[in-house]
Amino acid sequence: MRTWQWIGVGTAALVIAASATLWFSPSAQEAVLHRVAAKQLRAPLPPPPSTTAIRLVFCGTGSPLPDRHVAKSCLAVFAGGRFFVVDTGPESTENLLLWRLPLAKIDGVLLTHFHSDHIGELGELNLQSWLQGRQTPLVVYGPPGVEQVVAGFNLAYAQDEAVRHAHHARDRGLLPLSASTLAAQTVPLLRNGPWTGTDSAVVYERDGLRITAFKVDHGVVKPAYGYRFDYAGRSVVVSGDTSATPLIAKAAHGADVLVHEAQSKALISTLAAVAQENGNRQVSLLLGDTNDYHTSPAEAAALANTAGVRELVFTHFTPPVSNPLVRHAFFSGVDAVRATHWRAAEDGLWLDVPADGSSLQTGMVGR
Repeated sequence: MRTWQWIGVGTAALVIAASATLWFSPSAQEAVLHRVAAKQLRAPLPPPPSTTAIRLVFCGTGSPLPDRHVAKSCLAVFAGGRFFVVDTGPESTENLLLWRLPLAKIDGVLLTHFHSDHIGELGELNLQSWLQGRQTPLVVYGPPGVEQVVAGFNLAYAQDEAVRHAHHARDRGLLPLSASTLAAQTVPLLRNGPWTGTDSAVVYERDGLRITAFKVDHGVVKPAYGYRFDYAGRSVVVSGDTSATPLIAKAAHGADVLVHEAQSKALISTLAAVAQENGNRQVSLLLGDTNDYHTSPAEAAALANTAGVRELVFTHFTPPVSNPLVRHAFFSGVDAVRATHWRAAEDGLWLDVPADGSSLQTGMVGR
């Protein structure tokens, strides 16, 4: 045999021997599984540097239209030692768990409105953060009506929580039932709140972090809110679902980051037409109706320019941006309005806003 053939045979023999050892040796299996578990339980998200004022983690960038690779609306915001989640759409809690975000330390949930793709995971987020060690009820801030939403989830999960408490507590101080529930905090807007001429209200203010809710125009969905986070001289604005409205530009004036929903009205119109051709009149009408109360990427870019924001980040993609061709069509016209300083979010995108106003730092969880 040639030398390379002997090397190949030797390598194969070593692989077979190692595989056999692993397969038939419980101690070897235990050692490997221990190393794998340690790696999996290590948080893949690097801690923010001390210079970071606000960190964003996109835990859901999808919309009601199905996309097996993307969770529905969810944004984690870290600032001033606090941790809030804006909306909690289906599949988003799984992302938070996979990324080992500190759910036990969550300070609250901010709901923009009550469409299912924004509230569907509220029960799971509450349950999982409680299982991770949260010691107080999870506060849910939102428009009037949040009390009904919270009461429904509390009722739906009550039996589950009672059983888990009975199984795990056993005088060990685990899973206190007093911490298992959601607590609604209604946020009524003031006609002339913190921003003159804008329906707004301060939701939370502590240790230099201020969160302000403001009215947006989501058509028949009333009330619907956006949120602004201000900390250490830096600011982030989250639009929620809305049509293109000057309210966004006013709320986002001078912000470092504007996180804005995006709907390609042209692509939605195409989907509606195809549904009609296929005989599905109801789906066609429903799709067409959504163009009434959402914002196209070019419209959002114009609002960002008016507001003078440093960075525009698109999220809540309708329809899903599933391939390069769709992406090209989806963002058609944006560059003509705003040639730079915009990006499309993905599940797992993190973005740090430095306190000194220097360049934003970004990355992907686990990369």
